[in-house]
Amino acid sequence: MKIVSLNGWGGKLHEALTDYLRVEDPEVLCLQEVVHSPEAVKAWLTYRDGAHVLPQRANFFRDVAAVLPGHTAVFCPAAEGVLWDGDAAVASQWGLATFVRSTFPVIGQAQGFVHKDFSPHGYGDHPRSRSAHAVRVYDGARNRAVTIAHMHGLRDPAGKHDSPERAAQARRFAALVKEVARADEPLIVCGDFNVEPGSETFAILADLGVVDLVTGRGFEGTRTSHYAKPGRFADYMLVNGRAEVRAFTVVSEPEVSDHCPLRLVI
Repeated sequence: MKIVSLNGWGGKLHEALTDYLRVEDPEVLCLQEVVHSPEAVKAWLTYRDGAHVLPQRANFFRDVAAVLPGHTAVFCPAAEGVLWDGDAAVASQWGLATFVRSTFPVIGQAQGFVHKDFSPHGYGDHPRSRSAHAVRVYDGARNRAVTIAHMHGLRDPAGKHDSPERAAQARRFAALVKEVARADEPLIVCGDFNVEPGSETFAILADLGVVDLVTGRGFEGTRTSHYAKPGRFADYMLVNGRAEVRAFTVVSEPEVSDHCPLRLVI
């Protein structure tokens, strides 16, 4: 089973990203920073947050679903705000999504919030609402169930330091995972955690019996050349002892976002 986790950057590098996913064709894709604008008529809109202006694929969720037609797609919104078509506001949802190949039945799942709750009237003040999703899927070829869970950790303009909010986020994520996972089955926990290596987030998640592959295997970061700020880590992939790792890598090429895809085969 191939699992990919990626912060998709709102589809800013749309063509490169969809080309990569079409070729990679993972059994499970955990995708963060996903835009879903059901009423949009244009392919591109603009996100504006003060001086932060970013082009966004208006229906990034639909774009990815189109290149993975053999997958069941679930969108998990964290907030509904607006993107812009010139001076016209367009209602748009923002969150994360999970894509599971249809030959792997989803036999359990949980969706929830790790920070705040759904924000229906704008994206809100930073740090904004953040969601998580866990699925338990049946792998018929191996005659076993596997749980895969991902979250998009809160962004604090002050940095990726530990904070009470991040500790609470990790505990909520762990509780959501426990709703779905079974102790005697493989477990994969991943996503854009928005923390540095050594964060207390990992000590909290250790209660799930998982260890991180990114730092544990000596990778030097998960950011691409499109990210110009200090700090090269944001994304992590943790596994328990039941998940036999056949291959794992942080994909540096092609660059499909300002984050690198994390690719695991178990």
